[in-house]
Amino acid sequence: MKKEVKSKLPTKFEERKVKLSHKFVTVLAIISILGFIGIISETLFQYNIEFYVEALLMLIIGIGLIIEAKMKQIRSVARGFNSNNFTHLTTAIIGFIAVIAGIFSLPPIRITTPAFLSIKGIVSIIAIAVIAIQTWIIE
Repeated sequence: MKKEVKSKLPTKFEERKVKLSHKFVTVLAIISILGFIGIISETLFQYNIEFYVEALLMLIIGIGLIIEAKMKQIRSVARGFNSNNFTHLTTAIIGFIAVIAGIFSLPPIRITTPAFLSIKGIVSIIAIAVIAIQTWIIE
């Protein structure tokens, strides 16, 4: 008597649905509105709020990344690293660094060292990549 073993391998490719984080999309919308407020302030009222807008952009992006990191996932790091919680941990660290860069970019504090400029550049590149992916690639 032979036993039949059924394979659990899927015969078809399973469709994966990627959900957009509505919280992060809201953060990106706030960033867009803030950018337009800076443009309106400069063009209509000839008042330059560029440094405030830059600091607020870093703060908002940082807060958005921290929200996106899902702190519950990060708490599971105590049980060991895996690819899922490592990604969330990395996102949270980048978010905290962006918040710190935003705080130190406020005009009353305004630290302009190469380290903070590079942090702003890296966070901006990450934000551009996320915006592009969520806008044109993920449907």
